[in-house]
Amino acid sequence: MPTAHNRDVALYYEADGDGPTVVFINDVGYGAWLWGWHYDAVAGPYETVVWDLRGTGRSDAPAGPYDVATLAADLEAVLADHGVGSVHLVGAGLGGMVALEYAHRYNRARSLTLYCTAGSGDAVDWDALDALALDAPSSLDRAFSPAFREHDPDLMDRIADWRAEEDATGAARDAQTAAMTGFDAPPLYEITQPAEVYYGLDDSVVSPEAAESLAADLPRGTGEAVEGRHCCFVEHAPAVTDRLLALLDEQTE
Repeated sequence: MPTAHNRDVALYYEADGDGPTVVFINDVGYGAWLWGWHYDAVAGPYETVVWDLRGTGRSDAPAGPYDVATLAADLEAVLADHGVGSVHLVGAGLGGMVALEYAHRYNRARSLTLYCTAGSGDAVDWDALDALALDAPSSLDRAFSPAFREHDPDLMDRIADWRAEEDATGAARDAQTAAMTGFDAPPLYEITQPAEVYYGLDDSVVSPEAAESLAADLPRGTGEAVEGRHCCFVEHAPAVTDRLLALLDEQTE
């Protein structure tokens, strides 16, 4: 499988499908499993790229500190290695911040889809974010609503297994957390790509107010609330993916 390098850090990624390229960017700690629902729907009409942030999965886990600018440079290394000229970025939480930074610093981004993302680390509730860690008691509680967890307990068990195999832990997750909570967005008025911001009404990590503020401050931003917590985009994957495909179709006509 492909591996890119940003200096001496190896970055693992996978690509599938044909057509315009859509890149998925993980949230703090989470592995590529996070995008399984979206990946299957998007691959085919579009090329999909999923990469492990430094510290996660099969990418290297150098000692911190990490910051969003470095993670954006990692993304640039992945895209340069893959040889793609333009991309549509889909990011959650920290991944949404990386998408914002990347769109401002580099010239490949054509659209942004941002899930549960704030424009500043000051808007992130550190305690709630820490409670999502793999080793935290009831770590799925703040990610998914009670109704979703109770509806499919077998899925919760599978997610727990995927997390044990793929998620960042320990010092690497701490470094990713520091990148998210230390983020200060570039001037948002300079990020002119179409941007859609989705957020959970019960997200305790990034408040609805913070996500709404981000959408309002992006020149071509729109915001949409859905029921759920920090992983609301997984809970509502069919509807969210339909909207993502509609945005992609609009931008690639």
